[in-house]
This record gives sequence, structure tokens and C-alpha cells, in this order.
Amino acid sequence: MNAPEPGLPMAVPAEGLPARIRIHEVGARDGLQNEKATVPTAVKAEFIRRLAGTGLTTIEATSFVHPKWVPQLADAEDLYPRISGLPVELPVLVPNERGLDRALALGARRVAVFASATESFAKANLNRTVDEALAMFEPVVTRAKAQGDDVRVRGYLSMCFGDPWEGPVAVPQVVRVCRALLDMGCDELSLGDTIGVATPGHVTALLTALTGAGVPVSALGVHFHDTYGQALANTLAALQRGVTTVDASAGGLGGCPFAKSATGNLATEDLVWMLRGLGIDTGVDLGRLVATSVWMAAHLGRPSPSRTVRALSHQES
Repeated sequence: MNAPEPGLPMAVPAEGLPARIRIHEVGARDGLQNEKATVPTAVKAEFIRRLAGTGLTTIEATSFVHPKWVPQLADAEDLYPRISGLPVELPVLVPNERGLDRALALGARRVAVFASATESFAKANLNRTVDEALAMFEPVVTRAKAQGDDVRVRGYLSMCFGDPWEGPVAVPQVVRVCRALLDMGCDELSLGDTIGVATPGHVTALLTALTGAGVPVSALGVHFHDTYGQALANTLAALQRGVTTVDASAGGLGGCPFAKSATGNLATEDLVWMLRGLGIDTGVDLGRLVATSVWMAAHLGRPSPSRTVRALSHQES
């Protein structure tokens, strides 16, 4: 395992950026759900434990969806008790009230619902229209929030920047669904570039429109895929607009099983490298994170697509 040269990357802060970023790690859920082969529960649990040891404070653990739809995460009931004692936040996805019941029964206090900005993806992912999906989520969010002040609900919004069936997605269309999710009680929204077609100007325009519609930037996170190599540029544009929560996946794992043009998520290691160079604190030990992704890549039988992992670990493409 290579270590970065001492003092590299050199920290050169840029004006107008946050001092600290919270990374919302999605590798164990969004990453592994797209694997063709099912990863053993014990390996998933060890992956999450190792991620927790890197300094990450939020690690999305699994999804309480029907096994028919995401068979790779069918072991949620078995996995969650193995990791629930870790000193980190462990959000889980819940598609409906049944999923919420399963999560709450295991003590989950961070849950997420997943909506779509477009009708085509709502149909493909949820078999509902956008408004029907919102109606389904409302009692989920209401019941989750009724569990206590320590319960937080995240709203994922897919296809914020483009849709493989519909093409461009109008900014007001995205703003409408974001506003609806906040109004029903979501504490945080994650803006998803599900097929990786966003560019920095589009990111800036959407964030400007959202804040103009009364959505506080403190309630927003961004979730970029690197299909066209734009994830880091888009992240920087979001940071310049005040966003302080960034979704990323250790080793660049992931995609979307319901949108075949979606490729890997922004790699957490690549994000940490950029943020280090900007003098932005993440609390993450990059060496431990790289070692964790190398370990996971060995279990998956292929090298990590993260450029930073490859640069620091001798991995071959």
C-alpha cells in the first residue's frame, strides 16, 4: 500500500467554501445493491465496521425493500443487528410502511424514502406516478417522525438532472418534488444525479432555484454519479453554493439497478483527496479508507474504479 507523499495533496483553500463536510457513505447499500453476486452478510458487516473505523460518521447500511426487487439486500434483518452498536449513524432505506416497521423493530433511528423527479423513473422504480409515490411516503415520514425527536428522515430524489427515458428534467419539476418532501416532514434531501449527466452550471441553477423556493441549503445533500467524469466538478459547484453534505461510495462502488445507464457513484477516496487539497475537514483517515476499499475489492474479485485507491494501492485496471 502506497502512502501519499508527505504533505500531499498540498492544502490550498479556496474562498467561499465550507470549512467541514459531512460525507454520507453509501457504499454498503447503494454500492452493493448493484452487484450481480450477493455479498455474504458477514462480509457486509465487516465492510461497515471497517468504514466506521476510518472516521466516517454516516454509513448507509441497507434497505428494507422486498427481496424480489433488490435481492442483494435481502439480509437486512440479519445484517442490521450485527452493526447496530457501532458509534456512527446507520441510515436505512424504507420504501413503505412495511419497510418502516421492519426497520423500527430493529432499532433504526435514521430512515430514508426514495422518490423520483420524473414520471418514467417513478414508474420503473416504484410502479407509481410521482404524486402516487409522494402519497405513499407521507404516512411513512409522519410515522417515523412520531417515534421521537431523535429520528431523522432523509428524502432521496432521483433523476434531478436527467432521465434515460425523458431526457432533460426541468428545474421547476425538481423543485416541486423537493418542496413536497420537505413539507411532509423530511429533515434532509439528497439530490440525485442518477445517470451522471449533470454539469456544474446545472447544479448551480438547481441549488439557486431550491433556495429561492425556501428550501434551506442546510437541508440539502448531493449524490453524483461519475458516468461522464463530472462528479467532482459537480460536487465543487455544490460546495460553492453552501452544501455541506456529500454522498459518496467507498471505492466508487455502485450504480442503479433500475437505470441501466447509471454507473458508479463518486468514490469517497477521490472526494476526500479533493477536499484535503481544498483544506476542508472530513474527519476521514484516507489511508484506512483506501485499505478498506482494497479489502472489499478483493472480495468482489475486481479492482476499485477509484483513481485515488489505484494510485495509493498499486491496483491495476
